Amino acid sequence: MDFSGATILTLGDIMLDRFAYCGLERISPEAPVPVLLLQRVESMLGGAGNVARNVAALGGTAVLIGLLGNDAAGDEVRAAIRDTPGLVDAHVASNTRPTISKTRYIAAHQQMMRVDEEEVRGLDSDEEARLIAAIGAALPDVDAVILSDYDKAVLSPKVTRFTIARAQARDIPVFVDPKTKPFRHYRGATCVTPNLAELAFAARMPVASEEEVVAAAGRMLRDAKAEAILAKRSDKGMVLVEASGAVHVEPARAREVFDVTGAGDTVIAVLALSVARGYSLPEAMRLANAAAGIVVSKLGTATVELDELMLEASRDSRSETALHAKYYSVAQVETLVRQWKSRGLGVGFTNGCFDIVHPGHVAMLAAARRECDRLVVALNGDASVRRLKGSSRPINTLADRCAVIAALESVDAVISFDDDTPLELIRRLKPDVLMKGADYTVETVVGADDVIAAGGRVALIDLVEGHSTSRVIDRLQAPVAAFSDKG
Repeated sequence: MDFSGATILTLGDIMLDRFAYCGLERISPEAPVPVLLLQRVESMLGGAGNVARNVAALGGTAVLIGLLGNDAAGDEVRAAIRDTPGLVDAHVASNTRPTISKTRYIAAHQQMMRVDEEEVRGLDSDEEARLIAAIGAALPDVDAVILSDYDKAVLSPKVTRFTIARAQARDIPVFVDPKTKPFRHYRGATCVTPNLAELAFAARMPVASEEEVVAAAGRMLRDAKAEAILAKRSDKGMVLVEASGAVHVEPARAREVFDVTGAGDTVIAVLALSVARGYSLPEAMRLANAAAGIVVSKLGTATVELDELMLEASRDSRSETALHAKYYSVAQVETLVRQWKSRGLGVGFTNGCFDIVHPGHVAMLAAARRECDRLVVALNGDASVRRLKGSSRPINTLADRCAVIAALESVDAVISFDDDTPLELIRRLKPDVLMKGADYTVETVVGADDVIAAGGRVALIDLVEGHSTSRVIDRLQAPVAAFSDKG
């Protein structure tokens, strides 16, 4: 998966997204509303700008065209574009229109309210002419076009018709994230990607069931004269209806949903990049669905990194065994740990041979999981076990040991290592909590100094008395020895 050679023209309503993170104090004595204590404010590209950020985050190049005011918010946006690798600034400045800004107030990981600053009116003739000139200049050098329509004026009928017609003439695919316009406004586009509300509004048809979505999309295909309609069904996944009559259904990925802000921007960015790099529309939909599952688990107007998408996509090609559901390479676990930490989750780490799993192991891993939000378990490879335990070990191969550990509910990820100790793994993953059995001391736990120096902690887990792999092996061998003695 390589999007580095793809250049995407991203045209639409550019915004400044602000996130005001607050503490939740109390209910106001003046009115039944919460009192928020402002802690910090973060600003980032929003609207069509967030689509462009997603293109760039995945390794593509985004040529960003839209309107910005000559104001402080516009200066923030221009600085953000300049500071984002992979973005090409082709915006049109307006002296008569303010930059669109949205400020979301967030407390306890929940959005409490949003304040918008904008002036919604049609384009004047000068703005329209300069937008068309910018589009005409950019089109010869792009591989796909995204129209990101927030219904804030940029995608006027004239601008939209010009863009689609010029793209068609060059055989450049056009992808549309629509708003509340009739789909004939986007006539000739390659693929239109409405959510259910937008599809229902445009088709004037119900969209509660999959069959109703397919029927509404079929009607809109005729209106838009498009190659496909991709209906985004939120927690029900996606439905792709092609002009050929083919229907493709992709269920949603099971995820903890933290924030759906900007998920549609991620979907259309991945869709356009994928088709630009030779994927079919059904293949592109599967990647876009995987990306959507990642981005909704993040707070704010987020993007998806290429390694995150590759990790999620790789799970499709795995068999559904416990081993393949949780067993990862070290690079994949690094990606997982970064995702977990970005959501404020505490990551725990423990390791061992786990040759013959017994109740003591199960209890220890369950206790370890209670010390953190996500638990990574590292297993010694077979050669490492032989060096540590002798030539007769391991009893079970690494694959078998990983399968058993991955099947435990308390374990979130399983990896393996071939060194005698997991020190390098610990240094790469930087867990928040490092755990070993209580037969260790903090001073004898490998990696303890590194974890503590990074602000983490070490937890020593009580062992269940009477259980060990050696005792299990001794009991298994005892009847054999007795039988041999009797000759």
